[in-house]
Amino acid sequence: MNKVAFYTLGCKVNQYETEAMMEAFEKAGYEIVEYDGYSDIYVINTCTVTNMGDRKSRQIIRRALEHNPKAFIAVVGCYSQIAPDEIMNIQGVRLVVGTNERSKIVQLVEKTRDKDSKVSVVGNIMEIEEFEDMNIKHYKSRSRAFIKIQEGCEQYCTYCIIPYARGRIRSRKPDSIIEEVKILVDSGYKEVVLTGIHVGSYGRDLRNIELIDIIQMVHDVDGIERVRMSSVEPKTFDDNFISKLPHFNKLCRHFHLSLQSGCDETLKRMNRKYTTEEYKAVVNKLRNIFPDVGITTDIIVGFPGETEEEFEKTIKFVEEISFSSMHIFKFSPRKGTPAAKFKGQINPQVKEARSKIISSIAKINEIKFMNSFVGKSLKVLYEQKIDKYNNCYEGLTDNYIRVISEAAYDIKGEIINTNIKSIQGDLMKGELEKI
Repeated sequence: MNKVAFYTLGCKVNQYETEAMMEAFEKAGYEIVEYDGYSDIYVINTCTVTNMGDRKSRQIIRRALEHNPKAFIAVVGCYSQIAPDEIMNIQGVRLVVGTNERSKIVQLVEKTRDKDSKVSVVGNIMEIEEFEDMNIKHYKSRSRAFIKIQEGCEQYCTYCIIPYARGRIRSRKPDSIIEEVKILVDSGYKEVVLTGIHVGSYGRDLRNIELIDIIQMVHDVDGIERVRMSSVEPKTFDDNFISKLPHFNKLCRHFHLSLQSGCDETLKRMNRKYTTEEYKAVVNKLRNIFPDVGITTDIIVGFPGETEEEFEKTIKFVEEISFSSMHIFKFSPRKGTPAAKFKGQINPQVKEARSKIISSIAKINEIKFMNSFVGKSLKVLYEQKIDKYNNCYEGLTDNYIRVISEAAYDIKGEIINTNIKSIQGDLMKGELEKI
């Protein structure tokens, strides 16, 4: 039996696509093995968000040859789409696939293995108009499943290469989404996470359907107990959208609202299409609808032209909003994006200092949010056993707090009422309520 190993860089969408490719190989009779070991075939799903992502992708490609110098190496994903010729020149690479045609990965590998030459099937992603279905029936985890509902982005933020790597907006047909959800329910999944490159744009290329409609359809599937949205922008939350949210009792009280900067001048240079006031209005509406809602976000510090005054505005804004969790990124110029050529590039030491300031605020707010639940009872979906603790399992609340609890039996995949006792590092210590 031929062995195939996978390595995934980047976002949750990439992880979904790798899961789908793994399932396709398994269905074709291949054995899935760990990447850091011998394999006949290595498939690297690449990221190109930053120049560092490109470099990391190249390192991972070369690592495969250390385990098997004669291995067949296939490179797929965003970096492949942006720079196929660059990847074709890397020693050992035999097949290059972009951000389309990955549903045919098994056929492409088998066809190329019979040839001595290298093969690239990367086409013009801007010409692709249909969503590429890559259905998944079984995840390695048996509690939460990511479902890709949308592809492509047309926002063109000045720092981002992804619209050029992923192409135009393409929405997955509702019937296909619901079919996958039902299969996952039959396989024991309790929570689904709706994900994509720009989830808020779902349905723009289809007729008579929007994101709120697909949330409703997934919500109404028997057996699903939680529906979670991945990253969305504040513009998604118009009055119509917000008015329907209270009716979804399965919808998780957690929203990852992409911010990037708390300063309007910086947001404008980023080509983000909202103001801080609009953002704050959405947060306030969500907090009015959902008590104890978790609001998480991303922040970029050191964007070109970010003055001390602009950075101070971001500090004040994130303190005011008091996010439950934040991901902080130091701006990294991405070749091929407008921001890479902007004047006023920020010194690395300044970026580092600003990152530490925002990180300290993020930690204070995170602890404040977690502390507010000490002594309360929350429903936790337990995902995995923690080896370093005896009989302890880690899980997630619907408002995105990680909890660790002891259990006398295997509770993976179960949603259990849990008394929250204390903070334990980045987690909260819980105690299962007696049934």
